[in-house]
Parts: sequence; structure tokens; C-alpha cells
Amino acid sequence: MVKLFGRFRSSPVRSLTDKHPRSVAGQVFALQVAVVVLLVATAVLALVLQSRLDSSREAKNRSIAVAETFAHSPGVLAALKTPDPSKVLQPLTEAGRKAAGVDFIVVMDTKGIRYTHPKPDRIGKRFVGTIEPSLAGHVYTESVHGPLGHEVQATVPIFDNKGKVVALVSAGLKVKNVTSVVNRQLPIIFGAGAAALALATGGTALVARRLRRQTHRLGPAEMTRMYEHHDAVLHSVREGVLIVGTEGQLLLANDEARRLLELPPDAEGRHISELPSLDPPTVELLVSGRVATDEVHLAGERLLAVNQRPTDRHGGPKGTVATLRDSTELRALYGRAETARERLRLLYDAGLGIGTTLDVVRTAEELAKVAVPRFADFVTVDLADPVLRGEEPAGTATDMRRTAVHGIRDDHPLYELDRLIDFLPSTPQARGFGSGRPELVPELSAAPGWHAQDPERTQMIVEYGIHSLITVPLQARGVILGVANFWRSEKPQPFEEDDLSLAEELVARAAVSIDNARRYTREHTLAVALQRSLLPRALPEQSALEVAHRYLPALSGVSGDWFDVIPLPGSRVALVVGDVVGHGLHAAATMGRLRTAVHNFSTLDLPPDEILSHLDDLVGRIDQEEVEAAAGAGVTGATCLYAIYDPVSRHCAMARAGHPVPALVHPDGSVSFPDLPAGPPLGLGGMPFETAELELAEGTQLVLYTDGLIEDRTRDIDVGIELLRQALASHPDRSPEESCQAVLDELLPGRPKDDVALLIARTRAIPPDHVANWDVPFDPAAVAGMRAAVAEKLDDWGLSELAFAMELVLSELITNALRYGSAPVTVRLLRDRTLTCEVADGSSTSPHLRYAATMDEGGRGLFLVAQMAERWGTRYTPQGKVIWAELSLP
Repeated sequence: MVKLFGRFRSSPVRSLTDKHPRSVAGQVFALQVAVVVLLVATAVLALVLQSRLDSSREAKNRSIAVAETFAHSPGVLAALKTPDPSKVLQPLTEAGRKAAGVDFIVVMDTKGIRYTHPKPDRIGKRFVGTIEPSLAGHVYTESVHGPLGHEVQATVPIFDNKGKVVALVSAGLKVKNVTSVVNRQLPIIFGAGAAALALATGGTALVARRLRRQTHRLGPAEMTRMYEHHDAVLHSVREGVLIVGTEGQLLLANDEARRLLELPPDAEGRHISELPSLDPPTVELLVSGRVATDEVHLAGERLLAVNQRPTDRHGGPKGTVATLRDSTELRALYGRAETARERLRLLYDAGLGIGTTLDVVRTAEELAKVAVPRFADFVTVDLADPVLRGEEPAGTATDMRRTAVHGIRDDHPLYELDRLIDFLPSTPQARGFGSGRPELVPELSAAPGWHAQDPERTQMIVEYGIHSLITVPLQARGVILGVANFWRSEKPQPFEEDDLSLAEELVARAAVSIDNARRYTREHTLAVALQRSLLPRALPEQSALEVAHRYLPALSGVSGDWFDVIPLPGSRVALVVGDVVGHGLHAAATMGRLRTAVHNFSTLDLPPDEILSHLDDLVGRIDQEEVEAAAGAGVTGATCLYAIYDPVSRHCAMARAGHPVPALVHPDGSVSFPDLPAGPPLGLGGMPFETAELELAEGTQLVLYTDGLIEDRTRDIDVGIELLRQALASHPDRSPEESCQAVLDELLPGRPKDDVALLIARTRAIPPDHVANWDVPFDPAAVAGMRAAVAEKLDDWGLSELAFAMELVLSELITNALRYGSAPVTVRLLRDRTLTCEVADGSSTSPHLRYAATMDEGGRGLFLVAQMAERWGTRYTPQGKVIWAELSLP
């Protein structure tokens, strides 16, 4: 109750109309202010009206006097008769105006045309005002808006000797000059009013201060309201209120306190210790007078929350006031609310902590960790074995693999991780898997169906202290993926029916994430399998380069990165690295199409820039097909780098289409990035590609890669280039295989976020003594000499057994060059993994194989070459063409 009184004393209380009423002093002050303001306003109004009346009367009288005086002045009539009256009258009127204190004196003829005016430019213009009464011989006054503004003027006639009106005189003042006198008197009136108002304010403040001190700062409405509602507030609150005096007497108890403490009707006035319904701790608290906050005390079968404060904090009488609140039901509700809040917090944490990755095992582990120890002491997750491979699960609880185990201790006897389990039909796991509904086993020791699974182990589990189980099937999109088992040991109370809903909610969140991870695993496995099937499974045998490669799929999916090593005629080798824009199966399939196209174009033995041009056309057609097949499909796009290395000349021809530049590791260990012309990505079209020629020393390492190696969200591409340089530098003797691993360790310490293809090739050179060149005279008789020269070279190489076949092939190729080609004709014999014969001429006409009829004399040459050689073909050069044929070495 003291708190209630204190609130009335320390803060303004609203009246019944919910407004803040003024105090008595405030009302008196408001009345005084109103009276002073009214008096000042009345005085100002009266002064203004009287002053304006007097000023107007004085202005009219002065105007009439000045006008009549000037009209009867000697010399005026004489001046009017002169040829130029204005010249004589203007100086006279200006002198008279200034002497008389008026604003203007105007002389005019009987038609109102001015002879004089304070503003000379107004002379000769018509007078502004009424002149008819004055023409009749009368004096006329009026207020007009003339050239000088708002004016009060008087017009009088000028008579000649015969009494006839010959002219008019008007004199007057401006209105603002008339009212200026009033304005000078207003500050005096306002000053007197302000002094009276200040005096009233001071007196009112003194009265208000005295009243506040006497009423403890309570206004009349506040005091009325407090006393009118004292009993209503005191006896209607749902808290018990006790006021205890300094001697321990009960001074006041409201109705709620009497009900809670079961006080007798005569309790007020008695000592607290005499009340029979209070227990000793409660009596001790109320008598002590100490401060208490929400102390719980027993009163019969009720738990009361007691708050106690002294009553003299705000100048009141000594004593204490105590409030009593029944918390019996509240504490029961609080316990249930706390349990519900803890479960909601667990579900919230589960929503954040389960399904952070698209990994089936990781998601199962997250479910186990989030439930321990807040819901269960141990959690195990068993998934159908096909689910771990991304496949659809079987319909039975057999072949269940323990995917996650987590608990408060590690020495539990539960099945170990990764164990394949066949649950018997009588177990809760099998029943839940089959029905799709959770199973509650409050007491494991009394569950014979569960014991039948593994009697020895189940006995160990019971002896370990695990006493209760909830099994919930992991079900998502109508498919049961496995079961989650919640075990309780440390918590003495078993699982109840209320716990089933929480377990189901936890498992439902995890099941959707596990199913998403399963589907992703399946798609990822298919995409990776497709991409790996489209990439080279083994590098071809060749002598020009020592090659090593790496391919790393992205962490979140596959992309369209690829590489290739393609042997070309003449012991040359083509190196290809490309990257298709996008991820997933579409990108992998597009990559396979491009890789196949590169192989097909390579068989034409075209230079790198032409290869890229053909690929550009192909990607453009793929994009067009995608747009026509599905509206809004994105542009495929791809980048590619194509290089051809010739081990005879040690020349390397390169061209790139939007691809990162390769790195060269020179034999001295230095690293450089050649200035290779940057062509547009494949699919854009419209811009040509350029080929760059490089001469590489034997032992140079050529490093080709995709952008996933050097690009990363956390670093700039220049930083990635520099890291690549550092990983390759100062190791000229390192093998390509070791260089691949070193580069990946330096630039990709973890799983990459994008696919990475890396190809490192160390150049080799064919010894000069394994190559023979001849210039052939453009004469059919030279064929015999060339056969002899080639046979001699084959004897030197120890390949005499190939002499017959090579002489036959050489004869046919040279004969065709001489018959259908043009000079110059050259022959090159190359000994490598095969014996290659090349005949070059200056014609670009390509021969073709045909089958001669029985009676045809010709047409069998290339047919014989094709039969004798392993492979043969044609490639074009800037000087013409080269026809080559390969024979296998013995």
C-alpha cells in the first residue's frame, strides 16, 4: 500500500477524464493572465480607435486650413494668368508644403489638370480625387489612393474678383504619417501589461509553492482520486497486501491477503505472531522488517512469493508493506513452459545444425550430435546401405549400416560405427522401418523382441545402464531411408509419449536433409562418372613429351574441364586444355562433345587457330540448338588452349580462346608466361584466332591448366599466378608428375570449389641422326635415285627389312608429287616409334584413295600405300602439302 501511496506522491496521476488538471494555484494564475491580457487588449483597441479618430479629424482640419490659406494667398490669381502657371506656383507650393507640415499641395485648373505636385512628373496629369463639390464653391475632404499612396486630402476653390471659380487647391497627408503617433504609444501600453503579468506570475508561483508543500505535491484531482479509489484498489488487486507496524502489529490486510493466509476477521490490530495460519519463517520475515524479493514461503498447501519493503522511504510512517502472490500453479506452469522452451530451442538449433552439407554421413552425424545430451544420452543412426551410395533403399530393415554414433561417453556397448546390421522383425528398428511410425520402448530390460536381436550384446547394453529407447524411421518424400535411435541412461526417467513428438520433429528435419544429400550423391556420382568416362583414361604412347596430369572435380559438383594429349603425324603431339561454362551433367556432356570434336579436327592436321575456329562454330551451333530446344536456355560458352609440339624442330604452335596463358618452366629453373594472343571464348564468333610460334629448349616444361587452379574468391587472380610461379620455379629437374603434385599442394590445400585440370609436359627432341632430308629434282627419273638413297639410310639405321615396303611407298608418293603436284619436292625420313616417310610439294591439291577397275592402268598407287603402311594422310602447310605414311618398326 505504501508503494501505491508513493506512486501517487512521486508522479502525476491522471484524472477520471484521463487529462492532467491544473492545481488551484495554476487556475488562479491562468485567470490572472486572462484578465491582464483582456485589459491590455482593450486598452490597445481603445487607444487605436481614439487615436485614429483624433488623427483623422486633425489631418482634415490641417488639410483644409493649408488649402484655404494657399487659395487666398496673394499672387495666386496673378500666377494663374501667366502663360506657364506651373513655373511660378510649383516653388510656392513646395515651400508652403514643407512649412505647413503636409505631404502635398496641388494647384489645378477647373478640369483637374495639375499645375503643381511634389512629384514633378505628375504635373500636367489629372488630379486623383473628386472636384465637383469644389467647382460648386464648396470645401470637400476625402480619403483616396493617390500617387503618394493612401492619402487624406481637402480640396477648396480659388475665386477671382467676380466670385467665379478659376482654379482648385488640394492639400493633404499620407495615412501612415497620421497613424505613426498611435504606433509610438503602443510600446508603453504593452510594457505596462507585461509588468502586470510578471507580477501576477510571481505571486502565483509563491502561492503554488506553498500549496505543493502543504499537499505533498498532489493536486486536488489527484487527492480526490486517491481517496475515492483507495479501498477499491486495495481490495481488488490479485496480490495480498499487508501493512505491518514497527511493533509487529498488523495494521492492514486486503481481501486477497485474508484469503491466502486464511486470516480471522479480527486480524488487524493483532501481533503477527498471534495469527494461527502463518508458519514460523513467514512470521519471522514479517516481524523483521527486512527487504525481501520473491521469497517463497509455505502457507498451508500454497507456495507464496513474498516481497517486502519499508514504508518510510518517501517520508511515510515507519513500518513495512508486504505483497503476497500465489505461485503454486505458476511454478507448475513455469516448469512445463521451461520444458517446452528447451525443446523449441533444441529444434531451432537442429534447424541450424542439421543439413549444413550435402553429405549423407555428415548429416547423420549432425543429427546425433544435436540431440546429445539435451534429449538423449546416446544417439545412433542406421541407414540403408544403398542410401550411402545415392540409391533407393530396400523395403526391409536388412543391410542397415550404422552411419553415426554419438553419446556422452565412448565406452558404450552399442554397435560400432560402419557395421552392417540385419534387424530382426521383432526389433523396434524393424517395426519402425516397416510401418513408418516411431517406436517407444520405456523399459529395455522388459522388451523381449529387442533382446532377440543379439542377446549377449543387449544384456551388456542393459547392464551398462541404458534403460529406454525411442526409434524413429528416417522418412522423406514417402521413402524410408533408415532409423534413428535415441537411448537414455544417465537421465533416470524413461522416455514418455510426449518425447515422441520431439524425436519425430528432429528426425523429420534430418530425413529431408539426408534425402537431399542422397539425391545429390547420386547425381554427383553420375556426373563424375560421366565426366571421368569422357576424359582420357590413359595417355597415348609418344616420344615427343613426358606428360603428367591431374583432374580434381569440384566439391559441390562437376564442371566441364578437360584435357587431352593427341599424337599427330611426324612424331608431333597436340596438347589440349579446355573449360566449359557451368556445372553439372549438361556441362560434362558438352565437354564430351567438344573433346570428341577436337579429336576429329586433329585428324585433319590443322593448325591451332583453325582448330579453334572450327570449335567456335561448333559451340555456336550447340547454343543455337539449346535456344531452339528450350526457350531461355543460357549460352554454353567455353575456353580452350590448343598447342602442337614438333620434337624435330622443337617448335610449339599455340592458340587460345579465352583461356589462361600457359606457364613455361625453362631448363634453368626460371618460369615465364608467354605473350600468347588472347582470343575470345568459344561460341562468341566474329573474331579470328591467332597462332603463336615458340621455340622450346629440350627439357622445357609446358604447364597447361584451367582457371580453377588460380582463381579463388578469397584472392586475386594475380596472386594465383604468382603462387603458380613460385610452385614451379627453381625445380628444373623435377619430373612432371612431381610438379603436378607440388602445384596442387601449393595452390589447392583443400577440396577445390571449381574443377581443376592440370597438364604438365616436358619436351624432348628427336636426335638429328634420326632424321633424313632430300630435295627431289622435278623429274620422273629422280625416283630411282631416291629409292637408292632411302635404302642406304635404312641400312644405316638397321632397318633393311623395311626397305622393300618403304621403297614402294616412296616411289608412289614421289610419282604422285611429280605428276600431280608442283615444285619444289622434298622427302623426309623420320625414325621414331614408327618409320615415317613424308613427301612435300608446292601444290595444295589433295590426293584421294580410289579403287581402280580391272582394266584401268592407273589409280592403284595410294591403294598400295594404304596397304603397305600402318597410317597415311595429308597435311597442308603454307608452302603446299605433305603426304605422309607410317610403317611399324620391327
